[in-house]
Amino acid sequence: MSTVGEPLAGCVIVITADRRKRELAAALERRGATVHFAPALSTIPHLDDAQLVLATRALIANAPDIVVATTGVGFRAWVEAADAAGLADDLLDVMRDARLIARGPKARGAIQAAGLEADWVAESETAKELQDYLLAEGVAGSRIAVQHHGNGSDGLDEAFAAAGADVQSLVVYGWGPPLDPEAHRAWIESAAAGCCDAVLFTSAPGAQAWVDSVQEWGLARDIASKAADGTLLLESVGPVTAQPLIDAGFATHFPDRWRLGALVREVVKYYGDEKWSIPTREGELTLRASAAVLDGKVLPISPSGLAILKTLAKANGSVVTREQLAAAMPTEQSGSHAVEAAINRLREASQAKALVKTIVKRGYALAVAP
Repeated sequence: MSTVGEPLAGCVIVITADRRKRELAAALERRGATVHFAPALSTIPHLDDAQLVLATRALIANAPDIVVATTGVGFRAWVEAADAAGLADDLLDVMRDARLIARGPKARGAIQAAGLEADWVAESETAKELQDYLLAEGVAGSRIAVQHHGNGSDGLDEAFAAAGADVQSLVVYGWGPPLDPEAHRAWIESAAAGCCDAVLFTSAPGAQAWVDSVQEWGLARDIASKAADGTLLLESVGPVTAQPLIDAGFATHFPDRWRLGALVREVVKYYGDEKWSIPTREGELTLRASAAVLDGKVLPISPSGLAILKTLAKANGSVVTREQLAAAMPTEQSGSHAVEAAINRLREASQAKALVKTIVKRGYALAVAP
């Protein structure tokens, strides 16, 4: 019997992002979760891309009035690419003379790491806020360099050009197919089958790729159903990342603050809610997608034992017949004798013999506390 005793004990959580996945996983595992990686996309760096170097040289030769940094990882990679080409000092000199605009705190942090200071930051981390700010100021006649993320310009180039600016785009990284397509598919199928508790998203392109796969494989109805009834948590780092899920009709959640820490706190808050627990004579019973937790301890029970517990929990202390329990068990193990054997194993494994009551000639019931 595991002695996890944490708010996410027994939870199986899938991370669909590649960047910062270890940091996110560590925060979840410290709280008792079991974490699996299944990135929906891969990040393709362009650190040796001749086109990026040429664009950087052109920028140095024709200095911009405004430099827009849309992502922290992209801005850092751009400076690293310039450094590899022997252009970093010249690029940073050009940026010091320009106005630096950041799409969020992470982009600002990358600017500061390069020894520069951002002149303005879009705290909502949306391209729309950034666009509205610069257009309100007026950009006609200005030369604007925009460092883009792998999903393209978000309409920034077009909006600035339409307002009379001279725009130069710099794409530092792009998106590719999943590095592990088998894991990507396996965990989508697991989510649809009710075998994981939460799927986490940290980028809109990753969320869109995940949604595209769900729809392509005909699993949208199952995902939507489980997300709607709350047994599957689809949690995004913010509203922009959540939008592809919302557009697909999936119930989704996101924190008020766009931070990994806030995302973790939302997951803990969701699964730490008392609604997931049932008071029994043996202690608090919490049922997860693929585990049962009794008084903070993950029970080492079989899929049959878990199926029985879930069926008894739905009855909330009322009697469930052997036939009903047999129907809930895996088909190859069903039958009244299989039910009796599974309950005996459940009692032994849980070390809580009073958890399930035998109701003579009628069936079984969960020993719900008064």
